[in-house]
Amino acid sequence: MCRWLAYAGPPLHLDSLIVRPENSLIDQSRDAHEAKSAINADGFGIGWYGSREHPGLFRDVFPAWNDENLRNVCEQIQARLFFGHVRASTGAGIHRANCHPFRHGSWLFMHNGQIGGFDRIRRELVMSIAPEYFSCLEGTTDSEVFFYLALSNGLKEDPETALAVTIAQILNAMQSAGVKAPFRMTAAISDGNSVYGLRYASDDKPPSLYYACGVQPHDHDGDTIVDTGTACLIVSEPLDESAEQWVAVEADHLLIAADGGISTTPFNLAG
Repeated sequence: MCRWLAYAGPPLHLDSLIVRPENSLIDQSRDAHEAKSAINADGFGIGWYGSREHPGLFRDVFPAWNDENLRNVCEQIQARLFFGHVRASTGAGIHRANCHPFRHGSWLFMHNGQIGGFDRIRRELVMSIAPEYFSCLEGTTDSEVFFYLALSNGLKEDPETALAVTIAQILNAMQSAGVKAPFRMTAAISDGNSVYGLRYASDDKPPSLYYACGVQPHDHDGDTIVDTGTACLIVSEPLDESAEQWVAVEADHLLIAADGGISTTPFNLAG
């Protein structure tokens, strides 16, 4: 399973969260603490919002811990909202089009988890993507298919409903195909203004997810890297051992990070 983080708040350099903390995302690429697999070496990606409406994107297939370009880029890019992701493939090939985040217009999406029996229902799901998004599909992951299904189901107008409709659609396809394996996910989605985070599973084992507000990440020497005040951070696992600032997200809950705070609500499927 993958590891990821999403940040929204006062502008800061990406290395403050992706490179420098005690349990940074780069560290998690080779030694994740709460993942099914400790190694997340099947590529990485960062997406960030700058002065243009559409976000920047940098992805590659190398292990994050072994890519000097990633460190150099993170030292120079400053953003008010950004995503970071390190990938552990659940079956799809290791190439750039399969690395997260995925981008469409002003939207970013990244994911950790798996659609059970995806190989058995992939054709049905892909054919359910709206024509205006079908040609945008570049890779072979269940994550990218989920993103374009959500866009097809009205993500731009109502993210919460689109997520609920999309998951219900996938679960129905799994049931019809006789798939017994579970559906599990955490995901982050942004339009450049708000970040939506979701922790959901069809069984009782959703992937880990945490959030913090007023983030004060620490580096490897225990020094505070930055006190961001009103910043919000959503992560697969805590970036340091400051337990008091990290809140574990309950299963089947949706988070919305906006206006310097995070709200959480129970997540219910459509229909």
